[in-house]
Amino acid sequence: MSRLRDTAESYGLVSRFLHWLMALLLFWQFAGALLYVGIGDTAVTRFVGGRHLELGAVLFVLVILRAGWALINRERRPIRHGLADRAAGFGHALLYGLMLFIPAIALLRQFGSGKPFSVFGLRVMPGRSERIAWLEAPADLLHYWLGFALLALALGHASFALAHRASGKRHLLRRML
Repeated sequence: MSRLRDTAESYGLVSRFLHWLMALLLFWQFAGALLYVGIGDTAVTRFVGGRHLELGAVLFVLVILRAGWALINRERRPIRHGLADRAAGFGHALLYGLMLFIPAIALLRQFGSGKPFSVFGLRVMPGRSERIAWLEAPADLLHYWLGFALLALALGHASFALAHRASGKRHLLRRML
């Protein structure tokens, strides 16, 4: 059990598995979105982004599980000292907030569209005959721009981890490997 749980020195197997699975899925989601913005609707963008809704739903569930696991392990985590650690905590809170809010707003957009929503064949939301434009349009806009904000934060997160590794001062990345 000790290898599964987090410690002050490193993240446990569950945290690491969830972290890297979510990172991989987010990378795929961002790749599809950037391809769509860059080259439009093509066979390539349909291949990479064709499961955007389903993968978004999976990420939504994973981030809820990850947040729950972090709460279970909160007493076992390293104590944060100083401004840099508090800034990192704030950055992580922003990452989690966006990873929860973006798919939630996508569900509102889907509801507003009137279209049904299924995840891998399981009906999540039935379709309706009418659209709710006042719900769909702002949710679409928020999903789009907050997605790019999440991309910027994720790149910053990775950059800070690599910068800490390169500086040789703190091997933060080692805790997640």
